Amino acid sequence: MEVFMDDLTACLENLSRVLKRCIDTNLLSNFEKCHFMVIEGTVLGHLVSNRGIEVDKSKIDTISSLSNPASVREFLSFLGHAGFYRRFIKKFSKLSLPLPKLLQKDVEFKFNQPCIEAFKELKNRLTSAPILQAPN
Repeated sequence: MEVFMDDLTACLENLSRVLKRCIDTNLLSNFEKCHFMVIEGTVLGHLVSNRGIEVDKSKIDTISSLSNPASVREFLSFLGHAGFYRRFIKKFSKLSLPLPKLLQKDVEFKFNQPCIEAFKELKNRLTSAPILQAPN
């Protein structure tokens, strides 16, 4: 659960309400995993701050260091990671169009030139992904 406020007083009031609601509903929290009054934090693989939501750089570093997949298993791993951040990549479906063909039944896994280009472009877009901001 994330609660952001620009005003310290409002933040404390909202935090008090949230914690009271947790107590009232017998919702247990692991306080070692709780962070209060922080400027930014990582939530479900995303860096959340007053700037907006952006991809977690540690996850992207892993993706950007990947070589071309040599098997269906490696390919599925990449596709899962890239798909997780698809909302940060403009025209994700169009860019990744050649890739799902590798998963068709009775088709040999052949990572050809269109697949290599799509793979590289998706990795490039992930490393330069924009920050998503909430509308004012």
